[in-house]
Amino acid sequence: MTDDEVLAEFREAGALLEGHFILSSGRRSGVFLQKMFVFQDPVRTERLCKALAAKIEARFGTIDYVVSPAVGGIVPGYETARHLGAKAVFVEREGGSFRLRRGFTLPAGARCVIIEDIITTGLSLRECRDSVKDEPGTIVGAACLIDRSAGRADLGMELVSLMEYAVPDYAPDALPPELAAIPATKPGSRGLTA
Repeated sequence: MTDDEVLAEFREAGALLEGHFILSSGRRSGVFLQKMFVFQDPVRTERLCKALAAKIEARFGTIDYVVSPAVGGIVPGYETARHLGAKAVFVEREGGSFRLRRGFTLPAGARCVIIEDIITTGLSLRECRDSVKDEPGTIVGAACLIDRSAGRADLGMELVSLMEYAVPDYAPDALPPELAAIPATKPGSRGLTA
């Protein structure tokens, strides 16, 4: 799947939004990718996640478990795991930190990949990785549908992305005047609690 094809999936789903957005990282942007508009369409989601699974297999080989951060990573994690022939588990916030719950484990010998929907700073991926570091399974790398950092995010592990999409983002106290003039909205899920 080409970058143009990936972006077309988001455009056609009405998921490429313009305005003033507070990203889950806390940074601000004039563009927001509302992936849930993509994920409400199972056929569109399957196309994207099947392409991501192929890239994951090409880079990391066989994967036994996919681990995703709740909420945004659950759908792409599950659908990508389906195409990898892997099990899908997720971490969710408990007391402000990600944890494996619901009896999920990463057994010894399991080759695991962390899957996120869209990354900007990679904070959720790093938190997800840290939350499973004591599990016996091995995290071999990470993957996402869209890397908004265009490869700049420091994840501490190898990343496979379906597409790199460099969109400017800003610290809240360093907004360009045209963005500062628009009221900010926070469409992400980081503030949700379990």
